[in-house]
Amino acid sequence: MDSGSVIVYKDARLDMLVKKQVQINEETSRDARKVGKGYRLMIINTNKRDEAIAAKTKVYTYFPELKSYLIYQSPYFKLKVGNFKEKKEAEEYQKKLNVFFPKGVFIMADKIEIKPEKFNENDSDIKP
Repeated sequence: MDSGSVIVYKDARLDMLVKKQVQINEETSRDARKVGKGYRLMIINTNKRDEAIAAKTKVYTYFPELKSYLIYQSPYFKLKVGNFKEKKEAEEYQKKLNVFFPKGVFIMADKIEIKPEKFNENDSDIKP
């Protein structure tokens, strides 16, 4: 062996790690999030920013599983929540949310995010 060469030994598990990371990246990328028809709940439509942020905080406090969308369409702040495929599911949350927002929560037909199947950590091929 001449003095200018280097030998690199690669652990075979690195290939598995790279393959798994590629899979995770594909599943969590922006392109992997699909958009489809569904429903969201309109919580508030106000021209007061503080009121909209307070409503968003209340939703996160009591319904952390719901994704919130605070949209500004001059001069109004609109807070929509959820990604419901079925109207029935939206109606169930509407009843629960009406308790916290007595002015009314309305079901809106909307484009929703459809989650890809989640990566299951238990299916990993990589052993310690």
